Amino acid sequence: MATAIMDNAYNYFLTTYGKQTVSRYDAHKKSELRNTYNNIVKINKESPLYKIKKSGDVDKFAIDIKENARNIKNIIASLSEGGSGIESAFRKKVAVSSQPDIVDVNYIGQGAGTDDDTSFSIEVKQLAAAQSNLGNYLKDNQLDILPGSYSFDLTTNTNSYEFQYNVNPTDTNRSVLEKLARLANSSGIGLNAELLTDEQNQSALKISSKQTGLSDGETEQFHIVAGGSNLSISAMHTLGIDQIAKKAHNSSFLLNGNERSSYSNTFTVNNVFELNLKGISADDEPAQIGYKPNVDAVIDNIDTLVSSYNKMIETADSYADRQQGSKRLIADIGNVAKGFSAGFSRIGLAVDSQGAITIDRDLLSEAVGEEDPTESFQILNQFKDSLSQRAENASLDPMKYVNKVLIAYKNPGHNFATPYFTSIYSGMMLDRYC
Repeated sequence: MATAIMDNAYNYFLTTYGKQTVSRYDAHKKSELRNTYNNIVKINKESPLYKIKKSGDVDKFAIDIKENARNIKNIIASLSEGGSGIESAFRKKVAVSSQPDIVDVNYIGQGAGTDDDTSFSIEVKQLAAAQSNLGNYLKDNQLDILPGSYSFDLTTNTNSYEFQYNVNPTDTNRSVLEKLARLANSSGIGLNAELLTDEQNQSALKISSKQTGLSDGETEQFHIVAGGSNLSISAMHTLGIDQIAKKAHNSSFLLNGNERSSYSNTFTVNNVFELNLKGISADDEPAQIGYKPNVDAVIDNIDTLVSSYNKMIETADSYADRQQGSKRLIADIGNVAKGFSAGFSRIGLAVDSQGAITIDRDLLSEAVGEEDPTESFQILNQFKDSLSQRAENASLDPMKYVNKVLIAYKNPGHNFATPYFTSIYSGMMLDRYC
């Protein structure tokens, strides 16, 4: 039962957040990790004993809280680099692309940047691609492979792996393909497997590499061959997953007219710009990469922070009819903005009854574009710091907001540390019957 619950939690996490790009702000120093651990121990030491009620999508709610808090913390971390004065946090440069549908760009330089950071043009000739192997389409409800034990070898450019699987008399082609897809996806060697279905109720297994591009001298990302037995060779002939449907190749582009290539569609230029290639450029129409004007950059950074804050409010509100603790989360987060509502009104930010913020870009532009915008930046930085603390608290213990049954309170001041208490979130071991 617990395994099924864990699967639900992990599946939700992977499908909802698994494809998000890992931020460099997710990496931490040992001292930061030690501080996080000590805070967890401190919280858990006095926490009452309770059981989680498996109701109202409690696992999804906890994951949403954790991930929204992480997003807020990462945005605040990106705005807090440099730190040379109150204005620096929001005067971080914002990169812009003239063709965002072809090339998306993010500024990843340190602090507010310098005037020496160079703008440039880029013309995309080819996107980097992963290798894909596509098997034969087989009738879902039939079984074209004899029951027995089978194997095949998968070789990458660095390692070789043996995959073993069984075919039972009760299996169908569909169940065998599903079994192989799970085997590939859980292998942890950089593969994505999925089933494709046609209009004739036939399915085929598609196996793709997560990595794109090829190094010099390489011809493929991976190679599949049947095991040594005649049965395995016959099964591979039936499955057809050793057939390459699409070869891997590098991206190709012109950077200021000079031909360049990359293994991936995401790469950096001068450690200042992070580019994400999304499409092919029209002939002789390169995208121009540069910076937004200073006031526009400030407003965009403020909008990014406010959007991450509002997302947490929206997430809590979406669970209002299922999780009583959502009201507490709205209060904890919403009160941050409410405390600054008077000062916000002077710079174009309005706070509603729940604490959500709307921005009047014209008024905000006037406020940050003044000859001396110190007062405006001061209130924004105070809001940023207060929000950072609330997000940190929510990230450390998202379970405090979910529905739970209190079993007993601990004796204050006479408790031992319980550092493994956070496994309630980490493992999502929820009691369906409490």
